[in-house]
Amino acid sequence: MHSDVATMRNTSIWREASRIVYEEGFRAFWKGNLVTIAHRLPYSSISFYTYERYKDWLQMIPGLNNNGGFGADVGVRMVGGGLSGITAASLTYPLDLVRTRLAAQTNTVYYRGISHALFAICRDEGPRGLYKGLGATLLGVGPSIAISFSVYETLRSHWLLERPCDSPVLISLACGSLSGVASSTITFPLDLVRRRKQLEGAAGRANVYKTGLFGTFGHIIRTEGYRGLYRGILPEYCKVVPSVGLIFMTYETLKSIFTGGASAE
Repeated sequence: MHSDVATMRNTSIWREASRIVYEEGFRAFWKGNLVTIAHRLPYSSISFYTYERYKDWLQMIPGLNNNGGFGADVGVRMVGGGLSGITAASLTYPLDLVRTRLAAQTNTVYYRGISHALFAICRDEGPRGLYKGLGATLLGVGPSIAISFSVYETLRSHWLLERPCDSPVLISLACGSLSGVASSTITFPLDLVRRRKQLEGAAGRANVYKTGLFGTFGHIIRTEGYRGLYRGILPEYCKVVPSVGLIFMTYETLKSIFTGGASAE
């Protein structure tokens, strides 16, 4: 893994994209896409469902109801989002680990699919191997989803108040994209550590980060500098701007359809 990091020092998005096409072909850009879909479907469903439930429960606390003011609203959104992210990540984590491992494979194929990856990880690393990096994931996902939901709902409510005639689809898309940028910027170092921890031991690799979460941060800073904590942030932005915007837009659209249909009945 040391050599992998050294190789990445002078890379750029276009250089890395060209290398992937040259070494693995265009199909490599969708490597691990099936397990990504298998992970995102339950993850997103659980996130949105539990967020609404946690928010309802939190608003039952005196002082945090709808009349509690702006600060109470933001607090409810932050706490509800954080709890929903932790719940969803905990329940779907093995699929997240498999997704990362499958996507990281190059020409040497060690994992031959979702079921084989799950079996191989249990065989090589034990059942606990399926939860390698969970601590870093929960520390990152909790704040990430908390920021995402709170920024999204705050921006959306303000936009609707100032410009009520704008398209709800456009509002959800724009506010969702901005919330994705905000959450990724703040929590990217934790996500980087999560991915590094998930890839340890993959396909027989040696373990490099042996001192836990904070030790991993220290190792990255010593070997790559503080900028190493944000290595890959630009591709992350390119991913989250459309994806998070589309997720919130789809959620609001479906919510409107279903609640509208229920009201009509």
